[in-house]
Amino acid sequence: MKRREFLKTMALAIGGSVFARFAMAAKTRKPNIIFFLVDDYDKPETSVYGGKVLTPNLERLAGEGMTFHNAYMTSTVCTPSRYTCLTGRYAGSSYSPVYLNECPPGSQGLPAFNVALEDDNMNVGNILAQNGYATGFVGKYHVGPEPEEKDCAEYGLHYVPKNCEYSEKVNRQFRENEKVYRKMVMERGFTWAKNIYWGNTKAPFKGHNPEWTIDAALEFIEEHKDGPFYLHYATTLLHGPNGEWFKSLDKPLVTGEGILKEPLNVMGPRKSVMERIRKAGLTENEAGYLWNDDSVGMLLDKLDELGIADNTLFLFIADHGSDLKGSVYRHRGSEVPCIMRWPAGMKKGVQCHQLIQNTDFVPTWFDLAGARVPRKYKIDGVSIAPLFANPKAAVRDYVYTEMGPARSIKTRDFSYISLRYTTEQLEVIRSGSRAIKKLQGLSGGVSRARTKPGAFSYDQLYNLAKDPLEQNNLAANPEYEAKLTEMKRLLTSELKRFPNRPFGEFVPGGNTSPIGTFDDALKKMTKAAQ
Repeated sequence: MKRREFLKTMALAIGGSVFARFAMAAKTRKPNIIFFLVDDYDKPETSVYGGKVLTPNLERLAGEGMTFHNAYMTSTVCTPSRYTCLTGRYAGSSYSPVYLNECPPGSQGLPAFNVALEDDNMNVGNILAQNGYATGFVGKYHVGPEPEEKDCAEYGLHYVPKNCEYSEKVNRQFRENEKVYRKMVMERGFTWAKNIYWGNTKAPFKGHNPEWTIDAALEFIEEHKDGPFYLHYATTLLHGPNGEWFKSLDKPLVTGEGILKEPLNVMGPRKSVMERIRKAGLTENEAGYLWNDDSVGMLLDKLDELGIADNTLFLFIADHGSDLKGSVYRHRGSEVPCIMRWPAGMKKGVQCHQLIQNTDFVPTWFDLAGARVPRKYKIDGVSIAPLFANPKAAVRDYVYTEMGPARSIKTRDFSYISLRYTTEQLEVIRSGSRAIKKLQGLSGGVSRARTKPGAFSYDQLYNLAKDPLEQNNLAANPEYEAKLTEMKRLLTSELKRFPNRPFGEFVPGGNTSPIGTFDDALKKMTKAAQ
């Protein structure tokens, strides 16, 4: 072997050995983990993915870590998506009382706003806490019971009517309720909770206040800087409409615990948001992106200040898209921005095109933490830790999506969507009652995609390479018959992971309806959407 080739071979071998030792050292030191979950954020609206918005801290995060180009949420409304992020289970795998009451075993599952963290605390906050982590929750929860007026006393809550008028009494009730919400989160196994939004913001305290949540997040990190810690940070931004974003800039005292006595002033002058927006040639419609990005910067700066950035894994991800929220379509629906940084465990500036879904985060955290997980803990995901060393090492062949009566399988190149209504839903549709409106809403599996061509079809097949916006349905095209059969086979195999849950002709039984039995209902739904 020539001297030059020999030296090159040795350098590669030494480099590989160093990186292997580096990766092993990172794994033996339990990393801190920050899960930054943003609300209603379309992937194309991130500057990292080409969006015309101002998000310099996300660009910094991407430059110092890994950008995922095929990351998916398995459900596309807040509650089921957040449930999966906290458990590693599909929403359709939920065994919470509210879900089992609405979808009893033996019937078709209809995952939507009907799931909650279970009382046995098989969730990331509790399991990591049992394995030596401080586990904190800050911000929007939306995976707990929604007590009705008659149940509030049981939970120790005040009943506050929706969209009521402001009063000092209501302000006090909001403040006292938020303290109860902290306890309820900690009852689910988290060791620390503060500044909780139980759900979406509502009148008379409607509006975003990232300072309020960031203040708590910084407090948690400061208290637990010696680690290891897990912080689940869930901002209310960018829940829309867009007008709420810049209007909220003028409401510095509005929070999830009512009206503050004075502003927190932890993120710099609010007026600077619009100043920077206008300087960049943008409008108030882009204000929320920058304001949210400022929150990312605050956390990154705190990690640097404390000297713990190197072994802190920081994940930025959206709970789902906005434009096609409530559907199982890919673009601006189930596909989301996903950026991760962990200096001690991954290289800089990496682009990863492998498929991942939000079931995969909890098993990854357990993997990195070396956690002992109870045998009864059900997980539907896989660890994506192998991607940190080799971003080309595929961890899954497809992703699965579920919303109400809709299911989807997506590979790198194709998307298959199946819509199968239950017998109860068909009865509602055929009766022509006002309940049809609910099936056109966020829980109906089609939702904001209801005006897309063929949205109310038994089957849809799209070639994502040629048709990334999923406009040309190929399900009836003879040239794609084999591909359709293959995608249906993949869906069948995934559906069989759900015990005692029928779905159409894929897993027959119960109250499900197979293909070809409700053409009339699909026509009615299409007409109603138009």
